[in-house]
Amino acid sequence: MKRSTKVFIWLVSIILGLGLLTVGLLISGGGESEGEYDLSGHGKKIAVVDVTGTILSSRETVSTLKTLAGSSSVAAILLRVDSPGGGVAASQEIFEEVEKVRESGKPIVVSMGALAASGGYYISCGATRIVADPGTVTGSIGVIATFPNFSRLMDKVGLQMNVVKSGKYKDAGSPFRPATKQDEEIFQGVVDNTYQQFLDVVSRERKIPLDKLKKFADGRVFTGIQALRLGLVDTLGSFEDAVGVAATLAGIAGKPIVVEARRQRSLADVLFGDLFSKLHLFEKDYIDQPVLQYKLN
Repeated sequence: MKRSTKVFIWLVSIILGLGLLTVGLLISGGGESEGEYDLSGHGKKIAVVDVTGTILSSRETVSTLKTLAGSSSVAAILLRVDSPGGGVAASQEIFEEVEKVRESGKPIVVSMGALAASGGYYISCGATRIVADPGTVTGSIGVIATFPNFSRLMDKVGLQMNVVKSGKYKDAGSPFRPATKQDEEIFQGVVDNTYQQFLDVVSRERKIPLDKLKKFADGRVFTGIQALRLGLVDTLGSFEDAVGVAATLAGIAGKPIVVEARRQRSLADVLFGDLFSKLHLFEKDYIDQPVLQYKLN
């Protein structure tokens, strides 16, 4: 195939892709209205919001919680958490929104799945009640910052990076050189400060004195039974038990109506959603800086 033909096909593919993206965005609209969620059924409802997998972004969860908090047909929210944790900022933003829902007077109950650790536990702390299965793995209260070091590999293959920087520490955490003692001290300070923020939240929300909390908030994990004994969760139970707790808090008599509060997926979501959700992994800050996480490793 001629080079000119290949270039033409490549350009046509890009144009078609951009066209599909534009159409998808037009179809999706830009509103945050309740109509974008599946809240079908009559009467007061318990809306289930899933937080599963690594917490990379807070946007969708926060948007959903905001909409449900303002919905007159939703009497309570059930947050189903099955996550090993994730990014610090994303976890904090979800926690803050969960806390806002609780403070608004609308019950929000966390139902822990198989795993609700680190950032998964952090976001749970804002809820009205936390329900864990006896075998749930939770806890892992701590912070970790990781970054690779390719310098020895580069030396072996004869590669070198030329760096021009505005300040002494601008390339701290770069994978292309070993970390200095000063670099490590700076990052340790960031980790320590972020860890203290985590401790303060758990201590305040769970009413556990800091000195007592620090004795077991060292990154270790617990079963649901152990977490209950330590005061990290409120009660043991299954998802159905958590539904019952939410119904009681909301004053719902009889069998509650449980709906999945899932945003209707637009064409853009279907075609490009998974791609867009991962784009931030390639942003500059994730390339030349440590990734700071509340994450079970």
